[in-house]
Amino acid sequence: MKRALISVSDKNGAVAFGRALQERDWEILSTGGTARALKEGGVEVTSVSDVTRHPEMMDGRVKTLHPAIHAGLLARRANPEDLAALKEQGYGPIDLVAVNLYPFRETVASGNVSVDVAMEKVDIGGPTMIRAAAKNHNDVWVVVDPADYGDVIDAIDGKEDPFFRRRLAAKVFQHISTYDSAVASYLLDHSAEESNEEILGEHLKTSLSRMHTLRYGENPDQRAAFYVGEKAVGISALEKHHGKELSYNNILDLDGALLSLSPFAKSPRPAVAIIKHTTPCGIGVGDSLAEAYKRALATDPVSAFGSVIAVNRSVDGETAELMSKLFIECLVAPDFSGDAIEKLTEKKNIRIMTFPEGSAASFLADHGHRPEPLLVRSVYGGVLAQSPPIPPFYGEIDESWHVVTERHPTEKEWDDLRFAWAAIFGVKSNAILLAKDGGVLGIGAGQMSRVDSSRIAVRKAGDAGLGLSGAVLASDAFFPFRDGVEAAAEAGVRAVIQPGGSVRDEEVVDAADEHGIAMVFTGRRLFRH
Repeated sequence: MKRALISVSDKNGAVAFGRALQERDWEILSTGGTARALKEGGVEVTSVSDVTRHPEMMDGRVKTLHPAIHAGLLARRANPEDLAALKEQGYGPIDLVAVNLYPFRETVASGNVSVDVAMEKVDIGGPTMIRAAAKNHNDVWVVVDPADYGDVIDAIDGKEDPFFRRRLAAKVFQHISTYDSAVASYLLDHSAEESNEEILGEHLKTSLSRMHTLRYGENPDQRAAFYVGEKAVGISALEKHHGKELSYNNILDLDGALLSLSPFAKSPRPAVAIIKHTTPCGIGVGDSLAEAYKRALATDPVSAFGSVIAVNRSVDGETAELMSKLFIECLVAPDFSGDAIEKLTEKKNIRIMTFPEGSAASFLADHGHRPEPLLVRSVYGGVLAQSPPIPPFYGEIDESWHVVTERHPTEKEWDDLRFAWAAIFGVKSNAILLAKDGGVLGIGAGQMSRVDSSRIAVRKAGDAGLGLSGAVLASDAFFPFRDGVEAAAEAGVRAVIQPGGSVRDEEVVDAADEHGIAMVFTGRRLFRH
């Protein structure tokens, strides 16, 4: 008689699986809660303790860690010495293991679980059994996913493809890797919280689950999928209410949108970020969301076609009416009024998404203050990892900023400078941004030369018909030469905000003084490569 050991935390389908095996004359071994569930479902069960001839110990911590179990799993059926060793000890083979592990990830998901409680949910016997079974998968069925129960029964009945057992074994090692990574991440996170440090572990273990298979990648001839971590954060936590499935490029642009909106998460004013090719082509704030949208769109209405838009307030009917005139790929907001939904859903392809719990502030304001998730980027031959950047929150005064020129900004210029510094956070380097009256006038991004970025920003403002007289300029890194300031002065810029830190800072400041420009150093660089 064949023997199966079933011991699962996720009991979905377990009773039906046990019945199907028993109908095929298999003996069912089990433990604890699984044994009770099987018996209640009419399945005859042999206790693992009867097989090991040893009682469970330490509140169930030790029950399957016994040679009677592991010899039965590891014995090679084609090896006479293995079979003789089993017989000599009075053990029998175990031909199938259905195990999924203690719910560690589900236990710690709430975020308020102590380390001692979490450690009680670290499975020991389960991983050991399924590793043993996966190692010996030529002889032992191993099932960690209830979705595979039906296929296993079919395979037992003779409908098996030659690589099915190997795929089940591979799933075991993926399952264990994911589980161990979750435990390691939890411990590292708690170490970081308790020591007030951010920890980049000596070994970077990533364990991701496929959330979506995408139609294609960056281009139609590339295959792609979207993988996510254990916790729903960022794009994986957004809820889609309308529109087509997200594409590879949509997801990249949404990432840029969330990043660009994050400095406005706690803004006292409505804010809109319009994203194209992962970088903003328009950002605006206003007394209403409609006003903020108009200012953001005015930056570059041509580039805004086919964009991704993120806003920090509920979308009302007036704003939806304005947005409906533009082709928008994705729109993410805390909420939508009934009128807004009715208007926007007239376009069947627009993806309408909301932040979790309807709050942009709660979703974005802590961005960069958590020890995880890390930002990970692949390069040829390796992977880079870093902590998330902390946004410069619009509306907050940073005491570390200091004026380095003879002329100080006016109150109005100060407000524009704070807006510009927040707005440039999501722009790709080299980044130059021109702003005035709560709106971005022109953006120069992704250039090898900062002067070229300055010229592009000025030209973009001119193309949009936006006057630059009295505007302010933000630069994500220091000006290496005075020519950038001179180009800004020629365009009509009256105040500049930048990190400072160049060996030529004195020359740059002198250039600002010569043109009567106020300049503020923040002491912080905002590179985005």
